[in-house]
Amino acid sequence: MIEVRHLKTLSALRETGSLVEAAERVHLTQSALSHQLKDLEEKLGCPLFIRKTKPVRFTSAGLRLLQLADDVLPSFRSAQRDIQRFAEGESGRLHIAIECHSCYEWLMPTIDHFREHWPDVELDLSTAFGFMPLPALARGDLDLVVTSDPQDIPNIEYIPLFQYESQVALSRHHPLAKKDFLTPQDFEKETLITYPVEIDRLDIFKHFLSPAGVSPAKIRHSELTLMMMQLVASGRGICCIPNWALTEYTNRQYVITKSLGEEGVWCKLYIAIRKDQRENAYMEDLISTASKTCFKNLKGILAPEL
Repeated sequence: MIEVRHLKTLSALRETGSLVEAAERVHLTQSALSHQLKDLEEKLGCPLFIRKTKPVRFTSAGLRLLQLADDVLPSFRSAQRDIQRFAEGESGRLHIAIECHSCYEWLMPTIDHFREHWPDVELDLSTAFGFMPLPALARGDLDLVVTSDPQDIPNIEYIPLFQYESQVALSRHHPLAKKDFLTPQDFEKETLITYPVEIDRLDIFKHFLSPAGVSPAKIRHSELTLMMMQLVASGRGICCIPNWALTEYTNRQYVITKSLGEEGVWCKLYIAIRKDQRENAYMEDLISTASKTCFKNLKGILAPEL
């Protein structure tokens, strides 16, 4: 009566909080997902969650099935990985480049999990600050790139991980701290602290400042998010990074954050791979693990709109 697909669906519903996003997560239409849940409820003779609540509220029966999902699904995925390894071989190469240091917060747990299950895959990790990683991926020098800046390159596929808001970090005593949100003109007299990459690859320039024809008074570079926060907290400038990378510092009241414009600037983070790698067993496992780790560890992110 209860199948693995039901447990996956309920788990996705808990993680996303809505039927629409859960349907995307398990690759079903909303109608098909609703039908699957209704059919299960009819077979069980009781409701599993309360309709028209957001986030979704589960009944006692639903919570019991979620407990079962937490017990069963990790073992199920582990068995699938083992079988794939037996069928396709366990060795290979996975050279990864990332375009921001803040990605380490979720990428390192992903890599730790990956090494445990694929010990014979040669894994290498580097930042993409000193070179253009996507052409290197196309050439075969890299095997995977974490990027928020997809480019139209033949044979490269982009798998969206999540959506995030680019937010500005300010000192609690900064004059702009009194504003509800920031406008491009607010940056004209400010020192903007950024990672050391080309400005046309930075979200704040691509989606906010450059379209408005505005430049900050000064740009200062830092490779470390922690150093950025120290400079911001001491009033040496402001910075703009993903909202989830700021959670630790706002929780400690180290800095405050503001949105870019009234609606905020929302961007997507992608995993880029060559299309001929898509069916590779350990590549599929890494992508799946990365997605689960992101939504488990990061605050303020949303499911990607496909």
